Amino acid sequence: MKSKRGKEIPARPRKRILVVDDHPLMREGVAQWICRTADLEVCGEAESAAQALSLAEKLKPDLVLTDIALAGRNGLELTKDLGAVQPDLPVMVLSMHEESLYAGRALRAGARGYVMKRAGGDRVTEAIREVLQGRIAVSPEMATHLLEEYSGRRAHSQRVPLPSLTDREFEVFQLVGEAKSNREIGEQLHLSAKTVETHRMNLTRKLKLKSAAELLRFALQYVEREASGDLEG
Repeated sequence: MKSKRGKEIPARPRKRILVVDDHPLMREGVAQWICRTADLEVCGEAESAAQALSLAEKLKPDLVLTDIALAGRNGLELTKDLGAVQPDLPVMVLSMHEESLYAGRALRAGARGYVMKRAGGDRVTEAIREVLQGRIAVSPEMATHLLEEYSGRRAHSQRVPLPSLTDREFEVFQLVGEAKSNREIGEQLHLSAKTVETHRMNLTRKLKLKSAAELLRFALQYVEREASGDLEG
């Protein structure tokens, strides 16, 4: 590119993105979409939180784009870990999980944005730019909800102590609410069926429920209500 005086204007360096997802095809698809842009590039890919932490230290990306479901520590825990060692490194979550269920948790963990995978590549790159410019990137509906909730204009939707759940417990709770079996939950979260059953027992206790059947019923109702947009519960 040249200036009016005919001098070459050096191109601005692309912002470097570290993509974290446990599915190779998803990483590849996201990377290809990002690399189509003139201002963004993928500097590395990781499939686990541990690998992401190592690459973030080595590659010094401008932003980390992470899924929630990862081997070992999940994406929300990774966000907290990155915030502890690289507090100036922005993190954005790209997930299949409903925004209404996870965006608040992601932001409280330190993420600067939350986009669902079904939103499409254009929205992903737009959100990345928003975060790189210092803004929070969520959908307009979620932004309105969060503002109303935090300003006290909307009662908190969680009538039971869901905030007391750890991020991993909430992941299990959400998948229970999708009627997934222990085996299916374990495969998705890279956990053993025994560990999933332990999480179910802890959920039943923390939520003051009487049985596994009551946990399933409550989780199904909660996920259906939140996903339908009935955030006031």
